[in-house]
Amino acid sequence: MVTGAQHHAAPLSRQEFDSLMRALPRTDSASHVAVAVSGGPDSMALALLAQAWAAARGITLTALTVDHGLRPESAAEAVAVGGWMAARGISHHILAWGSRPHGNVQAEARRARYGLLENWCAARQVPALLLAHHLEDQAETVLLRLGRGSGVYGLAGMAAEAAPVWPGAPARIRPLLEVPKARLVATLRAAGQDWIEDPSNRDPAYARVRARSVWPVLAPLGITPDRLARTARQMARARAALDAEAHALIAGAGTFGVGGWYSLRPAALVAAHEEVGLRALALVLMAVGGSGYPPRLDRLERLWARLRAGGHEAMTLAGCRIIPAADTLLLVRETRGVEGPLALGGAPQIWDGRFIAVGRGVTLDRLRPGGMAALRAAVPESVLKRVPAAARPALPAVYDQAGLVAVPAFGFHRQGSGTPAATIDFLPRHHLPAAAFAR
Repeated sequence: MVTGAQHHAAPLSRQEFDSLMRALPRTDSASHVAVAVSGGPDSMALALLAQAWAAARGITLTALTVDHGLRPESAAEAVAVGGWMAARGISHHILAWGSRPHGNVQAEARRARYGLLENWCAARQVPALLLAHHLEDQAETVLLRLGRGSGVYGLAGMAAEAAPVWPGAPARIRPLLEVPKARLVATLRAAGQDWIEDPSNRDPAYARVRARSVWPVLAPLGITPDRLARTARQMARARAALDAEAHALIAGAGTFGVGGWYSLRPAALVAAHEEVGLRALALVLMAVGGSGYPPRLDRLERLWARLRAGGHEAMTLAGCRIIPAADTLLLVRETRGVEGPLALGGAPQIWDGRFIAVGRGVTLDRLRPGGMAALRAAVPESVLKRVPAAARPALPAVYDQAGLVAVPAFGFHRQGSGTPAATIDFLPRHHLPAAAFAR
């Protein structure tokens, strides 16, 4: 549906887009960038604007379309996008999602979409992925998170420039977060470019669609997309300040083991300001549990209250077990829910949200009971003691047809198996303070 506001909105000029990109320095030295193009008006406008921006700088631009297969028309739509890109002289690739969601369709599709896009970029050393989220997208994100009782971090919304989520992955760049959708539609109309309307964007079964429908009701209260987007900008500044404090606290209150567990001194944690302590605790739980999202605030606050009260009994939260150990608490990955076997095929792959692995012809899995038995026969007890017993069942281990090949946390590599079959690195090491990691 095209509103009167969309008819009267001005197209986004090349100069304005150039200015938006200059504010995002991760693209400064790029020789190749990718743009995610679904075929909707937002991403089509971004592709056209990015083409002019890239051409003026001698940067290669590639458009990527994910065929999610959730609707019968998706394959034909992806081909149509390819035709539009070809007509504009933009290189284009279709990435097909082979799986089907079993639960939250939108969440699983979003996770798969980012995985396909980022893996394509990583394999070709493309350092930046442009995404077309605009002002109303940001406002809807803030509104939905407000409804869930989110704090500073949720209300900061989406970042305009997000660092790579794993080494080799592209940075996520959102240059249009301050641009209303109406101006993107106007940009396409001025260029004579058609686009695709996804019917799911009108389906009230989805929370974002329901949120989109309430703006006329909220506007008389002064709650508008522009003002909520402004709130996100202000909260993003607060988030950056709190993260700096939380990182320092993580380094001072405990230590990560090489296998992905964390030894926490609760007294050091709860001595901090509550907001900083909650953020530090959330980051540690995300790192150990492999989650891309923090635990719900009410559950995190309950855990914080128990720690402040001196209650150090065993608990579980966010895929982690929290276990008393002398004057510390040991945070380890809960065995239930650990990702299953992952066949390594040469390119970097993420396993269980915690480790990045590179290898070929072997399988990455958690340390099975039989593998632990093989370790006991091959490794001195003094080496085994390096890893707490509670952390061992969720450790990453490498297997081949003959059995256990390697367990990096113990420095174990099977004799006679040749060069190391895989390299495995604890992913949060690249995002959390170096001082928090055992050396």
